[in-house]
Amino acid sequence: MIFQDILFYSFSAILIVSALGVITVRNPVNSALLLVLSFVTCAGLWLLLEAEFLAITLVLVYVGAVMVLFLFVVMMLDINLDRLREGFWKWFPFGAMIALVIVVEISMVLMGKYFGYEEMPIPEPKGADYSNTKELGRLIYTEYVYAFELAAVLLLVAMIAAIALTLRHREDKKSTNPFKQVKVKKEDRIRIVTMSAEKKE
Repeated sequence: MIFQDILFYSFSAILIVSALGVITVRNPVNSALLLVLSFVTCAGLWLLLEAEFLAITLVLVYVGAVMVLFLFVVMMLDINLDRLREGFWKWFPFGAMIALVIVVEISMVLMGKYFGYEEMPIPEPKGADYSNTKELGRLIYTEYVYAFELAAVLLLVAMIAAIALTLRHREDKKSTNPFKQVKVKKEDRIRIVTMSAEKKE
């Protein structure tokens, strides 16, 4: 067994354990930290597969931005852990069914040769000037440009929906109306009162 195999199995074991910890630990902060560990370990697997661009993107985007934001939000919010655990057993059968479907799909992909699928061709070794980042960009913006644009539109819709849900009107919500702020005049805000001078004797 070579050193790369040892790294692969070590990273894989850490990734499986940390991913299970994300959904089993009770503390949301610990769950977020385990998810960070999962992302970093997955980036190590990408490096072993010589996909440096995907590894760096995973670390910078998810670990450096998204997960840090999640961690700060979870730490700042006053989360009621007892309330989070109320509907666990209620939705457990549905979650188990979804997990079973995912396991079946992954098994079909990994054991595709038993289902009559053709094996993926092994790429030929490239020269020293070959860049997988350049090749990935060429594929994204040529052959998969429609899927790339569709993913961008879906992310935009999700962002707009999140903003709309955050800014929805509630009774306990305090907000300002920009249109009313623009129309305000100084006469509406300031009242000048004239008073006669008084002198104490």
